[in-house]
Amino acid sequence: QVQLVESGGGLVQAGGSLRLSCAASGRTFSSYAMGWFRQAPGRERERVAGISGSGRSTYYAGSVKGRFTISRDDTKNTMYLQMNSLGAEHAAVYYCASATVNFIPAQASRYDYWGQGTQVTVSS
Repeated sequence: QVQLVESGGGLVQAGGSLRLSCAASGRTFSSYAMGWFRQAPGRERERVAGISGSGRSTYYAGSVKGRFTISRDDTKNTMYLQMNSLGAEHAAVYYCASATVNFIPAQASRYDYWGQGTQVTVSS
């Protein structure tokens, strides 16, 4: 049984940083791309970042490029999202997801396992 468990969310002041973690179990982690998505109240879920199965390719949404860094440690079956210079626009529930392929798919439908989400709140 595949499980993804996010952690690291919380309340941070504007301009601060958080590091999200996604611990995976139940499949050969390194064979699949992984991604971070987020959903703010009243908004659709959006893709934030992705990383290929090899870890050599990454993707960032334009709104987070230069502020967020995605990485993975296959020895720990864990993916990370380092978030710096956080602002109110970054507040959302963040979800990690595991893709069905080893390249980074754009469509959420290409991700077959999802975590339960972790809340990120940014105070001004």
